[in-house]
Amino acid sequence: MCECGPVNQDWEDRVTAAWATFDSYAEAEAADFRAVVDALVAELPDDSPLGLFEQACAWDSTGHSDKAAPLYREALARGLSGYKGRRAKIQLSSSLRNIGQAEEGVKLLTPELDAPSDELDDAVRATLALCLSSLGRDREGLALVLGALAAHLPRYQRSMANYARELCAPQDVPR
Repeated sequence: MCECGPVNQDWEDRVTAAWATFDSYAEAEAADFRAVVDALVAELPDDSPLGLFEQACAWDSTGHSDKAAPLYREALARGLSGYKGRRAKIQLSSSLRNIGQAEEGVKLLTPELDAPSDELDDAVRATLALCLSSLGRDREGLALVLGALAAHLPRYQRSMANYARELCAPQDVPR
């Protein structure tokens, strides 16, 4: 089961297997990989948000953020939620950044900073940092990345977390 309805475990396993082969496709074979994903998606009901998500991932991973973004949006609009819904928000934000809509990516990901914690927290922060950087808000982006990194350091966690906070503190303006 996924958050969007019943899905056969065999289907999930075949999708996972397809993605495991992604790196074996040459750039010129991107359409072949998308065809594998499309064939799997064709097994789902037409209104499946999961199918749209997988197709968006395939377009995105083969360098077509412009084609992926509408599919991610539609998957979320149709109720993709939970873990895959969070992945869709991260990936949509990245695609939006790639097509010059970083502000929309920031708006989509900022609420995820307060979402229940999971293994995607650092991906949220990294993608949000990239969106912020694209908008010229590098200090905020660096603060997010340092804050995320601090938790993984064997030492200096407190120092790095403090530096991250300082990056976003109001700057003293010289008189």
